[in-house]
Amino acid sequence: MKKFMGRDFLLDNEIEKELFVLFAKDKPIFDWHCHLSAKEIFENREPEDLCELWLSGDHYKWRAMRSAGIDEKYITGDAQPFEKFLAFSKTLSLAAGNPLYHWSHLELQRYFGIDTPLSPETAEKIWNESKEKIKKGGFTPRELIASSNVFALCTTDDPVDSLEWHEKLKNENLSFKVLPAFRPDKVINIETHDFPAYLSLLEKAAGTKIGSFEDLKEALCKRMEFFKSLGSVASDQSVASVPYAPATEGEVEKIFKKAKAGLPLSKEELEKYKFAVLCFLGKEYSRLGFAMELHLGAMRNNNTRAFLSLGADSGFDSIDDPRQARGLSLFLDSLDKENALPKTVLFNLNPKDNYVLGSMLGNFQSSEAKSKIQFGSAWWFNDNIDGMTAQIKALANLGVLGCFVGMVTDSRSFLSYPRHEYFRRILCHVVGSWVNEGLYPYDEKSLKAIIEGVCFDNAKEYFLS
Repeated sequence: MKKFMGRDFLLDNEIEKELFVLFAKDKPIFDWHCHLSAKEIFENREPEDLCELWLSGDHYKWRAMRSAGIDEKYITGDAQPFEKFLAFSKTLSLAAGNPLYHWSHLELQRYFGIDTPLSPETAEKIWNESKEKIKKGGFTPRELIASSNVFALCTTDDPVDSLEWHEKLKNENLSFKVLPAFRPDKVINIETHDFPAYLSLLEKAAGTKIGSFEDLKEALCKRMEFFKSLGSVASDQSVASVPYAPATEGEVEKIFKKAKAGLPLSKEELEKYKFAVLCFLGKEYSRLGFAMELHLGAMRNNNTRAFLSLGADSGFDSIDDPRQARGLSLFLDSLDKENALPKTVLFNLNPKDNYVLGSMLGNFQSSEAKSKIQFGSAWWFNDNIDGMTAQIKALANLGVLGCFVGMVTDSRSFLSYPRHEYFRRILCHVVGSWVNEGLYPYDEKSLKAIIEGVCFDNAKEYFLS
């Protein structure tokens, strides 16, 4: 029996252990997609306790706690910090196999030196011990990022964001880069009730009146240029699936004006508008050198009562089941035909689409970049041992694993960087098992290039060159 989450956690043979220690363990982190706050990084405030570090805004943990029957008072409500922590400890002790169990204990080990498994019986001791360590310092956002060996991170920012905190951070002497990433979901989701109000915010941010679809594109161009001036190298858009619905400029203009007036739109009108916006954005990303991330397959805000009470991103999203292949292919092809397809990272939330996306990559590769079209790491409900293993193997079966840009935290927590270690251990396990089984040679130079590339080097080259 192995020691609980010991030195050889997730590593089964000597080759796997060697790959991890020599090539993966100490590589820097390029966290090119996360939801950290630039404001919090700038303000750099000391946290109070593990409740603040763990349970403030983490819908992964909230969702698990609800599944364990915990009352909302102890999740997003007004319970005391230790009461919430104790409630989470009860949940975690029941969550065998959940990545939260592994991530939480990696964080306790790496940041606090605590090897004791968290349970209701150990919660008070771990709470007190961690609180004492926090008091001694080293847990501000900047300290946590730096101590985690982070080279750069990309936040997720709306087009109307002032990016004032990014501007301020540019003048700070940081050991890591903090780059904004363009996230225009509110422009794409024209069907939302607050779209007209959002246009007013975009007008103010861009300093231009938006009375037409052409005006909208002009405003977005101004904001993208501003993002680029502050170092942006990536964009991100989340859609359940990519529609393919070509329309004339006149048709799109009519649809836009209906939405601006707050009038309802048909499914066909929505698809025509979204396709037009995505095509426009893709061309601009290509011009500006932004990588285009497409997060596909989320079904959001399923629980109406919870959404009205707690808002979005509160743990009530799940996997959608749309068809992805045809619309996505035609969208990518429409950009490629105009020589305007940017570097693109495809993420799927439904694991059934691993081979759909994995096979899509090869249709649009070019010499502009190694694996210009990327299969994004196992995302959200898939970022667990099985999901990561399946994504790595699908990519290896269908593409070139050694060109993969690797893992992201996709997190709002400054303690989440051990997720990269988790991924790296799984990567070394998969590749090392192939070597052990005679499916890949024990060639140190080649193995070093693959592991170090996937862990860090490929992402740095892909996004910054």
